[in-house]
Amino acid sequence: MPIDHPPLEPLLGHIEGDGAIPPLEDWHPPLSGDMDLCIRADGRWWHEGEPIVRGRLVRLLSTILRREDDGAHYLLTPVEKWRIKVEDCAFLIVDADHHDGIWTLTTNVGDRLTLDSDHRLRLDRDIPSVPVRFGLSARLHRNVYYRLVEQADSHMVVDGGAPQQELGLESAGIWQPLGRFAEEGP
Repeated sequence: MPIDHPPLEPLLGHIEGDGAIPPLEDWHPPLSGDMDLCIRADGRWWHEGEPIVRGRLVRLLSTILRREDDGAHYLLTPVEKWRIKVEDCAFLIVDADHHDGIWTLTTNVGDRLTLDSDHRLRLDRDIPSVPVRFGLSARLHRNVYYRLVEQADSHMVVDGGAPQQELGLESAGIWQPLGRFAEEGP
């Protein structure tokens, strides 16, 4: 028997309206079902086939989002847990600032994070992403990627095989990879 999809408003009644990140690590409700909500690869949020255009609502929903060990994404409250679909990464990096050897990134939902040892760029299918929080990650928006590439250096890395040239940059003294050079054919 299918479960009815809940409206968003009751779910939001369990969270603060200021967009602060609640203690999701302490919340372990049973699965309530699947919600017809999808975060598209372009960063837009869709509910029941319609785009969510209110930025504040997207921010609020993003604060109760977690990716679990099963790879699925869930909206959580202390008493509810709804599985949603995420096409790629939950967030996009839409801006980057550099100051005193440190890069600060901003997501499409307003999170700001410093590229450092806790938030390192990683190559996923040769595309850089960065962990944000609660198992969630963000892809670099194309404009941000090109901006970082303009500032990048290259160096040799050994990753389980032959040395390869890697493109990247340093932030907070930590190497942050942006990509690897393809080997030239014969």
